[in-house]
Amino acid sequence: MKIIPVVLSGGSGSRLWPLSRKHLPKQCLPLVDCHYSLLQQTLQRVSPGNSQATVIVCNENHRFLIAQQMQDIGQQNATLILEPEGRNTAPAIALAALELTQRENSDALMLVLPPDHVIRDITAFEQAVNKAVELAEEGTLVTFGIKPTRPETGYGYIKFGQNYAVEQFVEKPDMETAKTYLASGDYLWNSGMFLFSAETFLAELKALQPAIYDAVSEAYKGRSEDMDFVRVDKDAFATCPDDSIDYAVMEKTQKAKVVPYSGDWSDIGAWDALYDFADKDDNKNVLTGDVIVEDTTNCLIRSESKLVAAVGISDLVVVETADAILVMDKTQSQSVKKIVKRIQEQGRAEHEFHTEVHRPWGTYETMDLGERYQVKRIVVKPGQKLSVQMHHHRAEHWIVVSGTAKVYKGDQEELLSENQSTFIPLGTVHALENPGKILLELIEVQSGSYLGEDDIVRFSDRYGR
Repeated sequence: MKIIPVVLSGGSGSRLWPLSRKHLPKQCLPLVDCHYSLLQQTLQRVSPGNSQATVIVCNENHRFLIAQQMQDIGQQNATLILEPEGRNTAPAIALAALELTQRENSDALMLVLPPDHVIRDITAFEQAVNKAVELAEEGTLVTFGIKPTRPETGYGYIKFGQNYAVEQFVEKPDMETAKTYLASGDYLWNSGMFLFSAETFLAELKALQPAIYDAVSEAYKGRSEDMDFVRVDKDAFATCPDDSIDYAVMEKTQKAKVVPYSGDWSDIGAWDALYDFADKDDNKNVLTGDVIVEDTTNCLIRSESKLVAAVGISDLVVVETADAILVMDKTQSQSVKKIVKRIQEQGRAEHEFHTEVHRPWGTYETMDLGERYQVKRIVVKPGQKLSVQMHHHRAEHWIVVSGTAKVYKGDQEELLSENQSTFIPLGTVHALENPGKILLELIEVQSGSYLGEDDIVRFSDRYGR
């Protein structure tokens, strides 16, 4: 039986702020491995090599970031389905199931995975998947339950019975209830991983949640391909109810089964989970980046841009980025969302972007920002070109640091090399291209009455923005 990995990569991971942001979510960060992101590790675990079969359902805003991460590990031909907006896991899985039906793979088994799990015991994971395949071939909907190692209030639970039966799905409990679940031996952590055929899932979804089935089917009828991405009808998808697969299907179906997994596992959902999973030094600290500590124990301290020094502290999480610092009692990890919400309510941008922002053509980083000026470091990948655009409120001065820049200004073109510069007057239609074989790095100095990223009028763009 053919197994097709389906990775649901639509979340933002706000509990891992300030490292995880709306436009650079946790699954795209190297949190437990200095070389690979959580998403890349997931893809390498279930679809090694250049897999054409893998399906990824992701937020439209993350499409180029995820495509680049796949390219970096040699997976360039998977299908990326873009959600116009997040509507939870049931609609996302339905999109993937319809895509497999479109490919005439409706009887293939979908191995549905979150992008942020860390699984190191590959043998135990493969054994669980093999058992799930046996059950799914009988027409069941299989979920995976993690054998709990501690009383945990951050996870939902599944009560299981004989012959892999699901007896009950349980919401996140309080600590006393979690201790009872652990002692009984009858409960598993709800992992959010599933295995079933596209055909079986769609039939159950249609029977149990016809509103979701109808809305997603209508959205998929408007399917179109844009570059390497699959788009669905935005208006139709917006009418779809927001519901998880657990609520929509698994808690109602008579076909649910659960396979226990007892190997090494973590979902890295918050800073305390990362601390628990990470290797620790002799003082039980997890130290990452430029960090110096003295008389410090049981802490997670992470530096992204500058030296962080800690003296005489314990049981804290300290995370430093270029534009924000989080200091938190390690037991309060679930409350980081409250800080992110307050940042949003204040109209700030620290929940959306880092100072370095990824774009399909490269990156830009804000180095200085004043009332009427902004200084950026821009890096353009070889062969890439920014959109043809103009600004109503700002002028720009570009200075090439390294590489070669092809500059379009009105009806003029010029080629600039290292230490050369050009000026883009306010209102001038312009574009920037890297025609060379190495990275183009330049400094952009903006000046004007308004410097927001929304002061861009695009006339043409190869990336469909």
